[in-house]
Amino acid sequence: MSHDHCHHVSNYNRAFAIGVLLNIVFVVIEAGYGFYANSLALLADAGHNLSDVVSLLLAWGANVLASKAATDKRTFGYKKSTVLASLTSSILLMAALVSIAWHAIERFENPQPVTGVTIIVVSLIGVVINTLTALLFVQGQKHDLNIRGAFLHMAADAAVSLGVVIAGVIILFKNWHWVDPVVSLSIVVIVFIGTWGLFKESLNYATDAVPKNINVHSIKAYFLNIDHVVDLHGLHVWPLSTTESALIVHLVTNKQTLNNEFLIEVQQHLHDHFKIEHATIQIETSHGNRGCMFNHEHAHG
Repeated sequence: MSHDHCHHVSNYNRAFAIGVLLNIVFVVIEAGYGFYANSLALLADAGHNLSDVVSLLLAWGANVLASKAATDKRTFGYKKSTVLASLTSSILLMAALVSIAWHAIERFENPQPVTGVTIIVVSLIGVVINTLTALLFVQGQKHDLNIRGAFLHMAADAAVSLGVVIAGVIILFKNWHWVDPVVSLSIVVIVFIGTWGLFKESLNYATDAVPKNINVHSIKAYFLNIDHVVDLHGLHVWPLSTTESALIVHLVTNKQTLNNEFLIEVQQHLHDHFKIEHATIQIETSHGNRGCMFNHEHAHG
């Protein structure tokens, strides 16, 4: 028996549109002031922020693709695109962190002036814009790796921009040039911890590992505690996307006939207690009549 709970991908189109627009505006402002102030730092950061626009577009595209209907060729649709997007996003973010760390280490040996008031003001604008964009995804990032990738990119940029502001102000008043690379490296370490978690989880999803919020041992225990179920085999649980999971299992019973209501009840429990969106259950009897399968399709709107 195969059972699908109709699951709609959260609509983040508006959030992505606002985020992309805000960041494009900021890139234009930052690049403009970079040319005006002849600041290589601002121009480099504008290039980095442009990569954030690309990351947002990547996550947005995957979010849209995941909502596309399944076809005869792609029977699960494009749901897996959200996993690929989150994995790519984590890799891009780690590459950006390596670049920031590299430049910070270089500044220990060759301190760069960051005392310009223009740089501080523009970076402060970056803090505001990146924080606002991150807040658009703060709820969704708890349940969706793809959204978490977008959130981490924006949160990381807000932190880096804040670091520039703090370092700039301290250097302006104290002339401690070592503060700039120290702040940058501290932010890199903090952001890397979250990014590494995103990378590992995305890689697990990409290789069809059991999602971390699903306990297979608990699912087995539930099945074996069901009346008339004496054994099970062929249990597989895997992620279809960053928000949906699937399950297939063979249940061995000591009862010749089990009606569809029984199976629907089991699958409702899987959905409500284990967050399994798509479940396929095959029933076999313990008396040697293996392979008896219910083909009833049932969907919840």
